[in-house]
Amino acid sequence: MANQPVSIDENKLNQFVGQMLGDLGGASSVAMVRLGGSLGLYEMLHENGPMTSSQLAKIAKVHERYLREWLCHQAASNYLAYDAKTETFSVTPEQAMVFVDEGSPIYMRGGFDVMASLLDNQPKVHAAFKSGGGVAWGDQASCMFCAVARFFRPGYHNYIVQQWLPSLDGVVEKLERGAKVADVGCGHGWSTVMMAKAFPKSSFVGYDFHPSSIEEAQAHAEMHGVSANARFEVGLAKDFPGKDFDLVTCFDCLHDMGDPSGASAHIRKSLKSDGTWMIVEPMAGDTLEQNLNPVGRLYYAGSTMICLPTSLAQEVGAGLGAQAGEKKLCEVIMSGGFKTVRRATETPFNMVLEARL
Repeated sequence: MANQPVSIDENKLNQFVGQMLGDLGGASSVAMVRLGGSLGLYEMLHENGPMTSSQLAKIAKVHERYLREWLCHQAASNYLAYDAKTETFSVTPEQAMVFVDEGSPIYMRGGFDVMASLLDNQPKVHAAFKSGGGVAWGDQASCMFCAVARFFRPGYHNYIVQQWLPSLDGVVEKLERGAKVADVGCGHGWSTVMMAKAFPKSSFVGYDFHPSSIEEAQAHAEMHGVSANARFEVGLAKDFPGKDFDLVTCFDCLHDMGDPSGASAHIRKSLKSDGTWMIVEPMAGDTLEQNLNPVGRLYYAGSTMICLPTSLAQEVGAGLGAQAGEKKLCEVIMSGGFKTVRRATETPFNMVLEARL
């Protein structure tokens, strides 16, 4: 049968091409933002105020012609402000929250590092697509763990102590009196360090199966003066040492585990009878149609290139994915013997679940 002519809707085509131009522009910004960040350009502009390319080039000690092109791209991207009358570039307060202020809840430079790591990881994930195997966390391309830690840190800095822990039933009171806490899947340890700093009467131990991350976590504890009540050990979520914990936390890592049900069972055994397990996971609905949005788009990409390969490289290889959704997560948590699970609070990027015995 001959191919039938296809009718093209010009308006839909133009809209789709416009989307592609936006997407390609965003993709090109990964290299540009990381370049500006590595040269300290955002910080210099923010500190010194509006400047021409020549003025900034002198302060930054870079070649003016290269800098001028970079600045033009940033202005075209609306990442910097441009005044045509004075030919100066500047950082608005809103742009500073994204590119300069590391304490901001929407500081996103780490996200650009993650995007670069996704590209570096492509050959390994390509092979995994063919074999059905995984890519171990320690084998991820470039410093994936560094980028992920930098990406999550602003959220942890702004929400763990201020909102997430207070949303749990009676946990803050225990921490203030002096509680025993395990931070499972702690990575570079930022979550552990922040809790230890806020609750000096409590003791914290961070576990992660990646030795290099544990080394970084120990360095962060020393740097921030919490070595007295925070320590770190290499350990798997399903067999880490220690028991009688008042609180166990898992930040953005349950879905990465090869055997999350096994982790749930072990965590249950490690808790006191009145203990609490706090699980922070990416925000997601239970169906694909609920996740067809900008947040879901980013998380599905990260899941394809990081989370699934990490899980499938481990024992069992459950492969929950970053968009598992609350229903599936609750099933996994309850399979370990927990009696109740509730959504304690949420942000646009995360859900916080509280599991009790």
